Amino acid sequence: MPTVDFPANEFENRLSRTQKLMRADKRDALFFTAEAEMRYFTGFRTLFWQSPTRPWFLIVPASGKPIAVIPEIGHALMAKTWIDDIRTWASPNASDDGISLLAEALKPFKNIGMLMGRESCLRMSFLDFKALQSRLPGAEFGDCSPLMQSIRMVKSKTEIEKIAAICAIASASFENAAELFHPGQTLKQAFKNFKIDLLNRGADDVPYLVGGCDQGGYSDVISPATDRPLEKGDILMLDTGASLDGYFCDFDRNFAVTSASDAAKKAYRTLHNATDAGLNAARPGNTCADVFCAMQKIIDQDSNNVGRYGHGLGLQLTEPPSIIDFDNTVLKPGMVITLEPGMELGKNKIMVFEENLVIEDGPPRLLSRRAPAELPIL
Repeated sequence: MPTVDFPANEFENRLSRTQKLMRADKRDALFFTAEAEMRYFTGFRTLFWQSPTRPWFLIVPASGKPIAVIPEIGHALMAKTWIDDIRTWASPNASDDGISLLAEALKPFKNIGMLMGRESCLRMSFLDFKALQSRLPGAEFGDCSPLMQSIRMVKSKTEIEKIAAICAIASASFENAAELFHPGQTLKQAFKNFKIDLLNRGADDVPYLVGGCDQGGYSDVISPATDRPLEKGDILMLDTGASLDGYFCDFDRNFAVTSASDAAKKAYRTLHNATDAGLNAARPGNTCADVFCAMQKIIDQDSNNVGRYGHGLGLQLTEPPSIIDFDNTVLKPGMVITLEPGMELGKNKIMVFEENLVIEDGPPRLLSRRAPAELPIL
């Protein structure tokens, strides 16, 4: 049975790629507890993950279809996916929140992979995980982070289409800035207008919307909106992670309110040029570090308080790899990444630029519509 977001063959292809690498890595099974992997292999998409009360488990064997071990409350939705083996229990449970059921499902497997590396988490209590290990004395749990990252970093054609669609929606909303933002308006109202515009244009949700606004630049790039009014000389930045069918865009735009200082205009042009350098370096065979260094050369600042100049993008707002000088991940066609150079404009003021793109044979393809070359003025 196809899911709402993808046909069954999308998941069959993901599973086939994964199992091929598992056999090469001598893994009997992979064990997951987090939303992204559950959704990647099953199509099970729900906002119920916002609640930390119930644990959710997925087993991907080296042969055969995945096994879902989940609370009974999720059975009806999981049954709409392509998954056949769904084992449930009544959760929350005072003494055994699915651990007996999970141990029984994992019993046939000896070499079990789990996400243990950078950007991973264990979404079950550590005490329950210790209890699970005690029930499986012959099993060995090892890190499968490199394996899974290599799989998920390269997107399928259908995944790229989803990301391109939400990028097009967000691009159109940013291009409507003159209708959404104006001097005297509070930053909170600007955010609200933008979010409504995204939803009206077809976004499913706007789980992530941050930004900044201050004279000549802003102090950080993760702040929620405040009641501060937009004033002449402000630089307004909004950074959106809108979603469609569970896939994200993630890019920002900068605007000057009424007028812009020469320093702000210069910084904007520098970041636009740095993005050009990143796009020129974003070729198959080059590394993430190569792309970072190409942008850093244009920015030419010793300090970098943002830390990286981009990242992977897909069914999570940020995914591996990182565009940073120590990430030597080799770029491959099908990878979807962001380019996000940033620079300082003076004491406690910065500016950040961001675009979304997919790596292809030859030049990359922009998924976000490119920001104008000169700082837009509202």
